[in-house]
Amino acid sequence: MSEDATGLHASPPPLNRMVIATLAMVGLFVALYLMAHNVGLTGPIVCGVGDCGTVQSSVYAKVGPIPVSAIGVAGYLILLCLAYLGVQPTHRESPFIAAFLFGGSLGGVTFSAYLTYLEAFVIEAWCQYCVISAIVMLLIFLAALPEVPRFIRRAP
Repeated sequence: MSEDATGLHASPPPLNRMVIATLAMVGLFVALYLMAHNVGLTGPIVCGVGDCGTVQSSVYAKVGPIPVSAIGVAGYLILLCLAYLGVQPTHRESPFIAAFLFGGSLGGVTFSAYLTYLEAFVIEAWCQYCVISAIVMLLIFLAALPEVPRFIRRAP
């Protein structure tokens, strides 16, 4: 253990939270590109594999008036902020950070699985960016599994 500014021994930051932060940045960039396309800030979507245009123009590309990509931007941004906060010495043991990281990643991987189902069986087209996002979210969920004992052991 290393000493902090007060001379006390500080625990190292949780590695899984650093992994979550890095993956969340990757997911954020993918979601930002899709959102820029969905709101008309870019030209046609560049898709080397699959049929991104079909997926992005489907009725399933929005939840009401909100583009799915905007939901992705918000989700990845929240996970990034939580992971960053969770590596700070004052919040490393927080059961709330642990619970929100796990819960957010569970919600994200569930939503991604639903969207992947829609691509495969309803839209019958694949968007490479959506697949990348789903894989990133699955990896974030797996990286968040060590959070479970951090909030369960502190439950009243």
